[in-house]
Amino acid sequence: MLFRMYLKYWERQGWDVSELERTDGEQAGIRSITLVVKGAYATGMMNCEVGVHRLVRVSPFDANARRHTSFASVDVTPVFENEGAEIEIPEADLEIIAFVRASGPGGQNVNKVASAIRVTHKPSGLQVVCTSERSQVQNRALALNLIKAKLQRLEEAKRDAELAKLYGEKGEISFGSQIRSYVMDDRRVKDHRNGYEVFQPDRVLDGDVQPFIDAQLRFKALGKSGKG
Repeated sequence: MLFRMYLKYWERQGWDVSELERTDGEQAGIRSITLVVKGAYATGMMNCEVGVHRLVRVSPFDANARRHTSFASVDVTPVFENEGAEIEIPEADLEIIAFVRASGPGGQNVNKVASAIRVTHKPSGLQVVCTSERSQVQNRALALNLIKAKLQRLEEAKRDAELAKLYGEKGEISFGSQIRSYVMDDRRVKDHRNGYEVFQPDRVLDGDVQPFIDAQLRFKALGKSGKG
């Protein structure tokens, strides 16, 4: 549901979206997905969405029509445009594996993919998988750039207490750690960081995310802290 919501939002923004890696759930849904999103102010906008998102609804898969709560984690990493990025990584710290992966079902406006490169930064354990219709050489370059971007974020987190706190909150995918709740039976969506709330969850899940991003940008600009 979050994937669909963001696809519709990105389509409204006119941004370009490509799928790098996707793992479907065992029974339904998506276990994890990695995308490249290109557009004006994409990183700044989407940074407002980093964190745990909580969905509360009467499950369509429950014969007893009970209320269920589920969580999904969203992360955003800026991609360096070239390999001459700030961070240089010794070759000995990297494990690079090339392999072929069968393409899975693609979403709306998302490219299906097959070939793959897995890059692991051994000291930190960070791992990136890139799959694309382009050459494995290009996949390797993109995977290295993503690893560098993630390492850069970790370095920034060490220097920035607010970012470090954000990463800590995002890492715990459970009740009480969410940045936003989508409550379908109560007909509301609330951002717990700044208190912004609307009572049209269907509209939000259809891609009307910009008011929440604007509210968080205003909240950060004012320099406030805490939850609404």
